[in-house]
Amino acid sequence: MAVGSTVRIALRFDGPSDPDTPYMYHCHLLSHEDEGMMGQFVVVDKGSGRVRRPVMRGTNVPRMTTALITGATAGIGAAFARRLAAQGHNLVLVARDTARLREQATELHDRHGIEAEVLSADLSTEGGIEAVEKRLADRTHPVDLLVNNAGFGNKGRFLEVSMADELTMLKVHCEAVLRLTSAAVTGMKERGRGGVVNVASVAAFVPRGTYGASKAWVVQFTQGAARDLAGSGVRLMVLCPGFVRTEFHERAGMGTDNIPGWMWLDADKLVASALADLARGKTVSIPDARYKALMGLVKVAPRGLLGGVTSRTGRKYGPQ
Repeated sequence: MAVGSTVRIALRFDGPSDPDTPYMYHCHLLSHEDEGMMGQFVVVDKGSGRVRRPVMRGTNVPRMTTALITGATAGIGAAFARRLAAQGHNLVLVARDTARLREQATELHDRHGIEAEVLSADLSTEGGIEAVEKRLADRTHPVDLLVNNAGFGNKGRFLEVSMADELTMLKVHCEAVLRLTSAAVTGMKERGRGGVVNVASVAAFVPRGTYGASKAWVVQFTQGAARDLAGSGVRLMVLCPGFVRTEFHERAGMGTDNIPGWMWLDADKLVASALADLARGKTVSIPDARYKALMGLVKVAPRGLLGGVTSRTGRKYGPQ
């Protein structure tokens, strides 16, 4: 049987129980391995030809083959890289520091036996965004999971931060996320499978200046795009963490000594929870009971009171 061929197989479909439902089940053969065949199951409606959500069964059927992670060398991005490499996924690691990327790629390859590609790109520049768009559009080496994680914070209140820095934040948090998601999803939709995780923040749910506004945009964009892609086999999810022990605050010049210990999250545990939420088909992931409870209170708090509280706590604990 040739690689790339499509064969009809018998599968149980966890969908409509009507035996007359006109679905065809196909397995697209990806490669031959000594242990058996590796494939991707898809379900096609015989009437419309529409590809339904992929059906994946068995240990020899990979959910993803290659994941591209922006902001991959530190914090949440590095945790995604470690987790996905441990699960056997090949990686495309994107960040600005080429030397650090190469060191990370070598370590992940040596430890997990996966292929780790390095792509040095600054997503605050047109050239950097275009370089990652080009990689995502590569049909010969497709990316099946995109993690838009790159981001940063600015220290200071409104008008204390330069306009140039504010606009750079919008380019990285909003324009890059829009363009990279679009570049990735175009091919994913054609293949009938894939996933995108856009990393936002719980700051998206409270009035907190440009940082919170940019993350709120990521939440709204991801939810809307997920609805538009329903039934295509492509999943979109926005991840909204709280305080995570990373280099984020140090790079922004923010102190962390006054942040209560209970508010800190572990990056590796957060990523494990996020990937589980993606597998369950969630579109919004707040992967911790403490922050879920806090966001529940945010929803019922009066906006005027909430604005005053978040302004004071934001100046104390978080970025503008």
